[in-house]
Amino acid sequence: MTDYGRDVSFGVFPSPDAADLDVLWAVVAAAEHGGLEFAGIQDHPYQRAHLDTWTLMATVLARTERLRVFPDVANLPLRPPAIIAKSAASLDVLSGGRFELGLGAGAFWDAVVAMGGGRRSPREAADALLEAVEVIRALWSGERSVRFEGEHYRLSGVRPGPAPAHDIGIWLGVLGPRLLRELGRVADGWLPSSGFARPDQLADMHARIDAGAAEAGRDPASIRRAYNVWGMITDGPSEGFLEGPVDQWVDELTELAVDYGMDTFLFGPATDPVAQVGRFAAEVAPAVREAVRAERGRPVRSRPGATSTGPG
Repeated sequence: MTDYGRDVSFGVFPSPDAADLDVLWAVVAAAEHGGLEFAGIQDHPYQRAHLDTWTLMATVLARTERLRVFPDVANLPLRPPAIIAKSAASLDVLSGGRFELGLGAGAFWDAVVAMGGGRRSPREAADALLEAVEVIRALWSGERSVRFEGEHYRLSGVRPGPAPAHDIGIWLGVLGPRLLRELGRVADGWLPSSGFARPDQLADMHARIDAGAAEAGRDPASIRRAYNVWGMITDGPSEGFLEGPVDQWVDELTELAVDYGMDTFLFGPATDPVAQVGRFAAEVAPAVREAVRAERGRPVRSRPGATSTGPG
């Protein structure tokens, strides 16, 4: 059982389809007006149906007043980290500090290569991601001039600026043992998806992050643990993990927080996204906040539903 004691947060994972703009804006409005905190937007530039993620994030920030926005996760093989740093700082300034940065090592290499990017081995992709974190932090540092000499990226006396409006978090969408440990050393958050990091796998992954944090003298609880989740809120019986009525959602997300260490939940509805996000904001999120507070106030042994295989 793992609980880092962080406040729980909620957000939405809207589909960036160019053909469904009315739905996209309605989902964003439901999240904004429903009190959700985040909008995470996937970044697949080679997906012909998708809008460009960075252009879309700028527009979402312009259309909202409170949502915090981030790429979930930025496609590093097609976006140089120096440009990511500049774009992220600019969006943070323009939005008054409402931008965070999710980064990934890359995937779908055939599509990346088709769009002009380079193919990287798993080790190369991991090395490039870690270099990118250094590059981005250097370009947010406020130093007069920065240099960096890596295998994948180089800076030759670049003058950073503008400075971000707040300390932008760097959240890594990684799964492998090495990068999880490095995340604990250098990053501000972890951003897995439930389909690739199942609840029963989370404890081992947290342990690797925490070991890296300990090596760096960091408090593991300072690292956000965000979870992209998919499912349906229904009025019928349970049909599996996060497929069922509101009470089931509340129980399973509460368990993910107090027993499985996750603190932020980004909802990607399977169908009917506007109505689903509305219910998530109005019925699920407030109840989970209250349930987590109640569970943390009880002795550990009294918590119902804790299992070794995950919620549901």
